[in-house]
Amino acid sequence: MSKTIFERIIGREIAADIIYEDDLVVAFRDIKPQAPVHALLVPKKPIPRIAEATPEDHRVLGHLLLKAAEVAAKLGLRNGYRLVINNGPDGGESVPHLHCHILGGRPMGWPPG
Repeated sequence: MSKTIFERIIGREIAADIIYEDDLVVAFRDIKPQAPVHALLVPKKPIPRIAEATPEDHRVLGHLLLKAAEVAAKLGLRNGYRLVINNGPDGGESVPHLHCHILGGRPMGWPPG
C-alpha cells in the first residue's frame, strides 16, 4: 500500500510549512486554506480515520486535542478557532490518515458545510 501525503510529509519526502512537531504529532499549514489561518495537526501513527481508532490510540488522540489548542495559541487565534476531524467520504475526508484541521482568523458560521 502506498503512503499517504501525510506520511510523506512526516517522513520529509514532501516539503511542508511545519509549525509544530513532537514524537506523536506534526502540525503544518494547509496548502489550500479554507480560512485566513488553516493548519493541519496529524498523528505520526497512521490511523486511517477516527472511526478506525482503537482503545490503544487513546494517548495519541488526547495528545492531538491538547496540542491543537497549543498550536492554535501559537498561531495567534485568541478570539477562537474551529477544530474539524472529517471521517469518511460523506464527512469530507480526502486523505485516509486521521488529522485535525485548525481553522481561524475570521468568525465561523454555523451550520458548517
